[in-house]
Amino acid sequence: MKKTHEKQWYILRTVSGKENQVKYYIENEIQHLGIKENIGKVLVPVKKIIQIRNGKKIKKEKIYYPGYVLIETCLKSQVEQTLKNIPGVISFLSEKKGGHPIPMRKYEVNRMFGIVNELSERNASVSFIRGEKVKIIDGTFVGFSGTIEKIHEEKVSLSVLIFGRKTPLYLSLTQIEKII
Repeated sequence: MKKTHEKQWYILRTVSGKENQVKYYIENEIQHLGIKENIGKVLVPVKKIIQIRNGKKIKKEKIYYPGYVLIETCLKSQVEQTLKNIPGVISFLSEKKGGHPIPMRKYEVNRMFGIVNELSERNASVSFIRGEKVKIIDGTFVGFSGTIEKIHEEKVSLSVLIFGRKTPLYLSLTQIEKII
Protein backbone atom coordinates (compact mmCIF):
# COMPACT_ATOMS: atom_id res chain seq x y z
CA MET A 1 0.00 0.00 0.00
CA LYS A 2 1.49 3.34 -0.98
CA LYS A 3 1.84 6.07 1.61
CA THR A 4 0.50 9.48 0.79
CA HIS A 5 1.23 12.87 2.33
CA GLU A 6 -2.40 13.95 2.35
CA LYS A 7 -4.48 13.55 5.50
CA GLN A 8 -6.86 10.62 5.59
CA TRP A 9 -9.22 9.23 8.22
CA TYR A 10 -8.12 6.21 10.24
CA ILE A 11 -9.76 4.27 13.06
CA LEU A 12 -7.92 3.63 16.31
CA ARG A 13 -9.07 0.71 18.45
CA THR A 14 -9.02 1.73 22.10
CA VAL A 15 -9.86 0.29 25.48
CA SER A 16 -13.63 0.66 25.80
CA GLY A 17 -14.53 3.51 28.11
CA LYS A 18 -11.19 5.29 27.53
CA GLU A 19 -12.07 6.96 24.21
CA ASN A 20 -12.14 10.54 25.55
CA GLN A 21 -8.95 9.94 27.53
CA VAL A 22 -7.20 8.71 24.36
CA LYS A 23 -8.44 11.79 22.49
CA TYR A 24 -7.04 14.01 25.27
CA TYR A 25 -3.66 12.22 25.17
CA ILE A 26 -3.47 12.54 21.38
CA GLU A 27 -4.20 16.27 21.53
CA ASN A 28 -1.48 16.70 24.19
CA GLU A 29 1.06 14.71 22.14
CA ILE A 30 0.32 16.86 19.08
CA GLN A 31 1.28 19.97 21.07
CA HIS A 32 4.20 18.37 22.90
CA LEU A 33 5.91 16.78 19.86
CA GLY A 34 5.03 19.52 17.38
CA ILE A 35 3.36 17.19 14.88
CA LYS A 36 0.28 19.37 14.35
CA GLU A 37 0.86 19.52 10.57
CA ASN A 38 0.50 15.71 10.38
CA ILE A 39 -2.67 15.35 12.47
CA GLY A 40 -6.01 16.99 11.77
CA LYS A 41 -9.14 16.22 13.74
CA VAL A 42 -9.54 13.64 16.50
CA LEU A 43 -13.14 12.55 16.94
CA VAL A 44 -15.10 10.44 19.42
CA PRO A 45 -18.62 10.23 17.92
CA VAL A 46 -21.34 10.68 20.54
CA LYS A 47 -25.09 10.75 20.51
CA LYS A 48 -27.08 13.03 22.75
CA ILE A 49 -29.84 11.39 24.72
CA ILE A 50 -32.39 12.63 27.19
CA GLN A 51 -33.19 10.47 30.16
CA ILE A 52 -36.04 11.16 32.50
CA ARG A 53 -35.31 10.47 36.16
CA ASN A 54 -37.74 11.38 38.92
CA GLY A 55 -39.72 13.47 36.43
CA LYS A 56 -36.68 15.58 35.43
CA LYS A 57 -35.02 15.63 32.02
CA ILE A 58 -31.30 14.87 32.11
CA LYS A 59 -29.21 15.43 28.96
CA LYS A 60 -26.36 12.96 28.51
CA GLU A 61 -23.88 12.04 25.82
CA LYS A 62 -23.33 8.40 24.95
CA ILE A 63 -20.39 7.19 22.87
CA TYR A 64 -21.74 5.96 19.54
CA TYR A 65 -18.85 3.57 18.75
CA PRO A 66 -17.43 2.31 22.06
CA GLY A 67 -13.79 1.29 21.73
CA TYR A 68 -13.01 3.45 18.68
CA VAL A 69 -11.54 6.89 18.00
CA LEU A 70 -11.44 8.47 14.54
CA ILE A 71 -8.36 10.43 13.57
CA GLU A 72 -7.51 12.46 10.48
CA THR A 73 -3.79 12.17 9.84
CA CYS A 74 -0.99 11.99 7.33
CA LEU A 75 0.35 8.66 8.54
CA LYS A 76 4.12 8.81 8.63
CA SER A 77 6.11 6.24 10.61
CA GLN A 78 6.81 8.69 13.47
CA VAL A 79 3.13 9.65 13.73
CA GLU A 80 2.00 6.03 13.52
CA GLN A 81 4.41 4.96 16.28
CA THR A 82 3.41 7.92 18.48
CA LEU A 83 -0.28 7.08 18.16
CA LYS A 84 0.26 3.37 18.84
CA ASN A 85 2.15 4.20 22.06
CA ILE A 86 -0.57 6.37 23.57
CA PRO A 87 -2.07 4.84 26.74
CA GLY A 88 -5.40 3.17 25.99
CA VAL A 89 -4.71 2.62 22.27
CA ILE A 90 -4.83 -1.04 21.22
CA SER A 91 -4.03 -0.66 17.52
CA PHE A 92 -5.10 0.83 14.23
CA LEU A 93 -7.88 -0.88 12.35
CA SER A 94 -6.12 -2.91 9.64
CA GLU A 95 -6.75 -5.87 7.34
CA LYS A 96 -4.68 -8.27 9.40
CA LYS A 97 -3.30 -8.27 12.92
CA GLY A 98 -0.18 -6.10 13.07
CA GLY A 99 -0.69 -5.00 9.46
CA HIS A 100 -0.41 -1.52 8.02
CA PRO A 101 -3.37 0.76 8.98
CA ILE A 102 -6.00 1.14 6.29
CA PRO A 103 -7.57 4.57 5.73
CA MET A 104 -11.34 4.80 5.63
CA ARG A 105 -12.87 4.91 2.17
CA LYS A 106 -14.41 8.18 0.99
CA TYR A 107 -17.98 6.82 1.13
CA GLU A 108 -17.35 5.50 4.68
CA VAL A 109 -16.17 8.93 5.81
CA ASN A 110 -19.20 10.62 4.20
CA ARG A 111 -21.57 8.11 5.80
CA MET A 112 -19.84 8.47 9.17
CA PHE A 113 -20.09 12.25 9.18
CA GLY A 114 -23.68 12.03 8.02
CA ILE A 115 -24.42 9.85 11.02
CA VAL A 116 -22.45 12.08 13.39
CA ASN A 117 -24.21 15.23 12.16
CA GLU A 118 -27.59 13.54 12.38
CA LEU A 119 -26.90 12.42 15.95
CA SER A 120 -25.72 15.82 17.14
CA GLU A 121 -28.92 17.45 15.85
CA ARG A 122 -31.23 14.91 17.42
CA ASN A 123 -32.35 15.64 20.97
CA ALA A 124 -33.61 12.26 22.00
CA SER A 125 -32.85 8.74 20.95
CA VAL A 126 -36.08 7.03 21.91
CA SER A 127 -37.70 4.67 19.46
CA PHE A 128 -41.45 4.27 19.31
CA ILE A 129 -43.62 2.43 16.83
CA ARG A 130 -47.11 3.08 15.54
CA GLY A 131 -49.76 1.34 17.62
CA GLU A 132 -47.58 1.21 20.74
CA LYS A 133 -49.14 2.01 24.12
CA VAL A 134 -47.46 4.87 25.98
CA LYS A 135 -47.92 6.80 29.20
CA ILE A 136 -47.83 10.62 29.33
CA ILE A 137 -45.23 11.76 31.85
CA ASP A 138 -45.13 15.52 31.27
CA GLY A 139 -47.63 18.27 30.52
CA THR A 140 -51.35 18.78 31.13
CA PHE A 141 -52.30 15.13 30.61
CA VAL A 142 -49.77 13.51 33.00
CA GLY A 143 -50.87 10.01 33.98
CA PHE A 144 -53.03 9.39 30.91
CA SER A 145 -52.23 6.51 28.57
CA GLY A 146 -52.60 6.47 24.84
CA THR A 147 -51.78 4.75 21.57
CA ILE A 148 -49.32 6.20 19.06
CA GLU A 149 -51.09 7.05 15.81
CA LYS A 150 -48.34 8.86 13.88
CA ILE A 151 -44.66 9.54 14.48
CA HIS A 152 -43.11 12.80 13.32
CA GLU A 153 -39.45 13.87 13.70
CA GLU A 154 -39.70 15.37 17.18
CA LYS A 155 -43.36 14.71 18.02
CA VAL A 156 -45.95 11.97 18.08
CA SER A 157 -49.66 11.98 17.52
CA LEU A 158 -51.48 10.03 20.24
CA SER A 159 -55.02 8.81 20.62
CA VAL A 160 -56.01 9.21 24.28
CA LEU A 161 -59.28 8.20 25.93
CA ILE A 162 -60.57 11.28 27.79
CA PHE A 163 -64.08 11.14 29.35
CA GLY A 164 -64.83 8.05 27.28
CA ARG A 165 -63.92 9.66 23.95
CA LYS A 166 -60.85 9.21 21.79
CA THR A 167 -58.98 12.51 21.71
CA PRO A 168 -55.95 13.25 19.51
CA LEU A 169 -52.92 14.80 21.23
CA TYR A 170 -49.62 15.99 19.78
CA LEU A 171 -46.73 15.62 22.21
CA SER A 172 -42.95 15.72 22.09
CA LEU A 173 -40.99 12.48 22.47
CA THR A 174 -39.80 13.59 25.90
CA GLN A 175 -43.35 13.84 27.23
CA ILE A 176 -44.10 10.13 26.84
CA GLU A 177 -42.64 6.81 27.88
CA LYS A 178 -43.27 3.22 26.93
CA ILE A 179 -45.61 1.17 29.08
CA ILE A 180 -43.70 -1.87 30.22
